[in-house]
Amino acid sequence: MTIHPSGPDRRRGPFRAGERVQLTDVKGRRYTTMLTYEGYFQSPRGRLRHTEIIGRDEGSVIDTDDGHRLLALRPLVADYVLSMPRGATPIYPKDAAQIISLADVFPGARVVEAGLGSGALTLSLLAAVGPYGHVTSVERREDFAEIAVANVESWYGDDIPPWTVHLGSLEDVMDEMPDGSVDHVLLDMLAPWENLDGAMRILRPGGVLLAYVATTTQLSRFAEEVRRTFTFTEVEASETVVRTWHLEGLSVRPDHRMVAHTGFLVTARRLAPMSEPLLEKRRPAKLAYSDTMPWEDDTLAPISEHDMSAKRLRRVLRDVRQRSRVEQSGSAHVSPSSSTGTSADTPGAGDQS
Repeated sequence: MTIHPSGPDRRRGPFRAGERVQLTDVKGRRYTTMLTYEGYFQSPRGRLRHTEIIGRDEGSVIDTDDGHRLLALRPLVADYVLSMPRGATPIYPKDAAQIISLADVFPGARVVEAGLGSGALTLSLLAAVGPYGHVTSVERREDFAEIAVANVESWYGDDIPPWTVHLGSLEDVMDEMPDGSVDHVLLDMLAPWENLDGAMRILRPGGVLLAYVATTTQLSRFAEEVRRTFTFTEVEASETVVRTWHLEGLSVRPDHRMVAHTGFLVTARRLAPMSEPLLEKRRPAKLAYSDTMPWEDDTLAPISEHDMSAKRLRRVLRDVRQRSRVEQSGSAHVSPSSSTGTSADTPGAGDQS
């Protein structure tokens, strides 16, 4: 039995069993939980049964029996990304928004992204390309792909825009793509410069290449490797810093905490065949280049990615599978054998924060 309606109606109407709700207390703490007929929510600032939420309109303020008040809303995609189960560290909402804007991911666009991670960026890409575009996601790890597919299916239900997930290497996937068939190539990986040849071939003239990297060493190496291809415009790099503000009467000031560096965005655009890039006539800074660049020094430790523990990964996989069962039934008491799993490498149709 399907609990949720399809399409935009999933985000409208009263709360239903099997969907998530975000509860906010008077201190501003937010809690995201799945609604079930048997469920019971409890926090230091209020407790209530899920049946007191099911059937109410979104935006309801609920008075609990213990004298507290809770605001019930459906979480926005930014809330969902920060609360959904994850295998890899997600691309944060502030960066996902910038990627959509900087890369100009338009309705109907054909996009290749690698890697898939937990599906955070994919949620925004699918919304941007809409029903007439297509997103191809590539992920090396099957366990990460399962988590990401489950997160995307949980958000979109049965109405996912055109989407294909491939397990394996990006190079192999790009080899199967026609020349100039893609509008955007987005690389969220440890060594994005290793896939420049394939990206050059599948990107159309004017198409956008974007890499999301965490360190200045990766940033510098990717920029230099792009320049050496003589196939792209001059690279541009940026990072996004979000600072919230405290607002209370005339007490208006920046908050003491902020979301600062998460990653660098590096972009360039594909030139037309037989065209050469415009080279700025400028004098490089002293010591900008050396006989041996840091990534060419064999004595330095190579860049390596942090791997999550097997125990934590098993817990995340268990959580996404149980969430799928709850969404389909509206009940927390469902046998694992009553639902089917999701596999990658097929066309595609994520608590507490």
